[in-house]
Amino acid sequence: METQPNNPLHCVKLEQIITELEAHYGWEYMGHQINIRCFQDNPSLKSSLKFLRRTPWARTKVENMYLNMLKQQNLKKES
Repeated sequence: METQPNNPLHCVKLEQIITELEAHYGWEYMGHQINIRCFQDNPSLKSSLKFLRRTPWARTKVENMYLNMLKQQNLKKES
């Protein structure tokens, strides 16, 4: 197994990504930023995981949102 020290998504599970995003932004904001029904209509972790695991384009958007959140948090720590 190769190591990926510069990949912030390495060893981060999709469930953890969604949980952290929901805690930071909330479902309403996430549904506004990424137009997918599992974030807008009766959102839940289970429905989001099911949809994102079989929809690569949506998962990429969620992962990018997570990376942006991490970047913002790092900028706040530095200042």
